[in-house]
Amino acid sequence: MSIGDSSTPLGKVRGLGAARSGGGHWMNEQIGSVAMVLLSVWLLASLLWLPSLDLRTLTEWLRSPLGAVPMALFVILSFIHGLEGLKVVVDDYVHDEGNRVACNIALLFAAVGGASFALFALARIAFGVPA
Repeated sequence: MSIGDSSTPLGKVRGLGAARSGGGHWMNEQIGSVAMVLLSVWLLASLLWLPSLDLRTLTEWLRSPLGAVPMALFVILSFIHGLEGLKVVVDDYVHDEGNRVACNIALLFAAVGGASFALFALARIAFGVPA
């Protein structure tokens, strides 16, 4: 018998997880969480260091690469992180396969749409396009 072989069903699946790919998904969630914490700290620190929080100051801040690029990363990562978290909830609590697929597709469209609108708004500010 080689390493990993077992005569019991539990021994055959040990180390694989229920779906055989949960480890990678879990690691992505953890890395995304750490990145979200770092970007959230950056956002709060940046806002606290600004001289004021009026529209002109925020617009100037978002027009600089040090404001716009991390903000774009924050927007993208927050929508990805939120989508992944909601997909886990749907997969855990929606038991009918058709409803689960429909919910996951609706979540995907909502996340892509929301991120698109947020990035479009950020691009308009960053590139100085008038309203």
